[in-house]
Amino acid sequence: MQIILRNKNTLLFDDFKFKCSIGKKGLTSNKKEGDLKTPKGIYSIGSLFYRKDKYPEPKTKLKKIKITKKMGWCDDINHKYYNKLITVNQKVRHEKLLRKDINYDLLIPINYNTKKVIKNKGSAIFIHLTKNYKKTQGCIALKSNDMLILLKLINKKTKIKII
Repeated sequence: MQIILRNKNTLLFDDFKFKCSIGKKGLTSNKKEGDLKTPKGIYSIGSLFYRKDKYPEPKTKLKKIKITKKMGWCDDINHKYYNKLITVNQKVRHEKLLRKDINYDLLIPINYNTKKVIKNKGSAIFIHLTKNYKKTQGCIALKSNDMLILLKLINKKTKIKII
C-alpha cells in the first residue's frame, strides 16, 4: 500500500482522504536545501517519533521512538551527519525535534536523500503535524487526528508517492 500525495493539499491512503499542506513553493523533482519545496518521487518511510508528554504511545505498526531534548535532525550541509538524526550539539546546524509548537509532536521521516546522502539535496523531510495547514519548509503536514488515523493504517513497508 502507498500513501499518495495527489495534489498540493490531499493525501490518500486506501479509501482515506486527508487534507494536508506541503512546501511553501510547491513540489519539485530537483530539491535543494532550503528551497521550501517538497520532493517528488516514491520513498520509504522511517520510524514514528513522538512526544510521550503529549501523546500516549500511538497505535501503529511502525517502530516508535520517544522524542527527547537532545534529539535533532542535522541540516548542516557540511557535516558528516547531514540529513540524519543526531544528538543536539551547538556546533552543528539542526532542527530540534522537541519544539514548543505542535509540529513535531508526531513525525515520520520520509526517506528522501537518506541512503547515499547528497550534500545540499535537502534534509529533514517529514510527515508532521499542523494546526492550520500553513505551508511547510518542504514537509507534508496533517492535523493530529488525521495523523493518528494514518498511523493505524500504515506499516514499515508503506511507501509515500509524491506526484
